[in-house]
Amino acid sequence: MLSKIIAEDLVSRLRESIAIKNEIVITCHVGPDGDAIGSSLALWHYLRGLGKSVHVVVPNRFPDFLAWMPGADEIIVYEKDRTRAEEVFAQADLIFALDFNEPKRLDKLEPVFSKAAAPRILIDHHLYPDNFAQLVISYPEISSTSELVFRAICRMGHFERITLPCAQCVYTGMMTDTGGFSYNSNHPEIYTIIAELIKIGVDKDDIYRKVFNSYSHDRLKLRAYSIYRKMKVYPKYRTALITLTLDELNRFNYQAGDTEGVVNIPLSIDGVVFSVLMREDTDKIKISFRSQGTFPANKVAAELFGGGGHLNAAGGESYTTLAEAVDKFRKGLPAYRHLLEE
Repeated sequence: MLSKIIAEDLVSRLRESIAIKNEIVITCHVGPDGDAIGSSLALWHYLRGLGKSVHVVVPNRFPDFLAWMPGADEIIVYEKDRTRAEEVFAQADLIFALDFNEPKRLDKLEPVFSKAAAPRILIDHHLYPDNFAQLVISYPEISSTSELVFRAICRMGHFERITLPCAQCVYTGMMTDTGGFSYNSNHPEIYTIIAELIKIGVDKDDIYRKVFNSYSHDRLKLRAYSIYRKMKVYPKYRTALITLTLDELNRFNYQAGDTEGVVNIPLSIDGVVFSVLMREDTDKIKISFRSQGTFPANKVAAELFGGGGHLNAAGGESYTTLAEAVDKFRKGLPAYRHLLEE
């Protein structure tokens, strides 16, 4: 039995909103990860089962290791098909915003999202949601947006409408946003949900293999290079930093998602509790933060790079050179030493 975390008035408003709308768009953040795609497709399957016309629109390409997910071939990628994306937003009478807390996380898709006349429903688990949606279902204590989608469907009394494809998408989002249930995953109800998903027919071992054990040759070599050549450990601060330039990424034929999980690897080093990956992009430096225990990765992300996220998993960006971003990080690290020693 799951606790009724989502407030009853929110459930009622969600149910009513869905009942009277037929042209629905679901969107998620730039650089879609497993939870963004998982929650979006899970909701897509559920709404299609209700007879709705539904489209998932993402800002840019998602990783190839998520392409197996049921419905992934139906996703509209804005950077590849702007005309179609703009069309479905213009026709929408309801928009779901999943797995992001502010419109700027949509990157170049943001103007299209903001211009659309349809009301918005936010379902998310990140801290401090902006005031851009008419209905906000935001619970940062929940492990993933996919878990929230599952809970929302159940609270509306539609558990029986969760098909196997929908369940597979929910599980993928939950699994990826907890690092294979290795962080932010200590709540017993997570495993109650997993049990229900398995009863529906989810093969969790097969999903793990498809997501985590389906590397290309180049991706595996990039992963090894990142650790052997580019990792620097700061023992005094119990911290590791990995940096990758655009040239280095191109050397390994970088594809979206190829660095997924790299930031977690240094946490397997005895004594390291904080790990950072800085990846050079064409117009910015993408930064991933991971931590163990009580060290607040999100605090560092917010204070040094204007980012945010969860206690043990956060992100940020820098619009400087990679060298400048590294310098800022190294100079800022001593301020957190007392937290690293706790």
